[in-house]
Amino acid sequence: MKIKLLCDSMCDIPDEIKEKDFLEMIPLTINIGGKDYKDGVDVTKEEFYDVLKNSDILPKTSQATYIQFKEAFEKYVNEGYDVICITGSSKTSGTYQSATLAKNDVSENIYLFDSLFLSLGSGQYVIKACELIEENKLSANEIIDKLEEIRDSVNLFFVPFTLEYLKESGRLPSIVSFVGNMLNIKPICTMEDGKNKIVTKVRGTKHIASKLVDMILEVNNNDLESKTITIGYGSNEEDFKKLKEEVDKRIKAKNVFITRGGSSICSHTGPEILAISSSK
Repeated sequence: MKIKLLCDSMCDIPDEIKEKDFLEMIPLTINIGGKDYKDGVDVTKEEFYDVLKNSDILPKTSQATYIQFKEAFEKYVNEGYDVICITGSSKTSGTYQSATLAKNDVSENIYLFDSLFLSLGSGQYVIKACELIEENKLSANEIIDKLEEIRDSVNLFFVPFTLEYLKESGRLPSIVSFVGNMLNIKPICTMEDGKNKIVTKVRGTKHIASKLVDMILEVNNNDLESKTITIGYGSNEEDFKKLKEEVDKRIKAKNVFITRGGSSICSHTGPEILAISSSK
């Protein structure tokens, strides 16, 4: 079976997954100070972190477009592929709608999947789809069914170290951002029904790593041996070292992947972020 897997750049995935020859990422557009960049194409993650640190202008993102999806769909369908396309949550971006419109204008050999997550949460579905494609036992439609089956097992917790970006993007009320910054309170967030949700809060950064591990263990009933874990960060490498130490010490999992927040995600969270996700 010839299957091509597409995802958008709201899905943060490890480098070893991104390098699969059957996978292509469709980039969102990032606008900084009036200049547009294709996420992961015109600017690397590290370059983007530096831009954020050295600019007073907060970036804006634009959804992946109908044309981007239509061109990719036509290319691979004409080459004889069935196409699976996984997108970030339709509740936070119009990218899924762009893909839907393009699919309707191209072919029946295109299978869309709305992850209802962002970042490492969406990435869990991409990792699973890669695993299933490499097994070469299932059709594209059957892989979509398998992705639906793991929905209840996908969990994501993340902590933005500054609240300004979430406030400016409208994903956090101004008063919450103001009080949080004044008291050095960091929200631990998840996604529920495709949207961001604050689960709890911690004071300062010292206990963030251990709290994230506590929470991922709790939602998995302290049993991750058959699960895939992904841990992620942005520009804050020292904070990430603490998270990795906690994971190495306390978690036994089938797979543990590491990735960094891409431009699309960090445009809304800021460059300093820690995250952990799990799935079957």
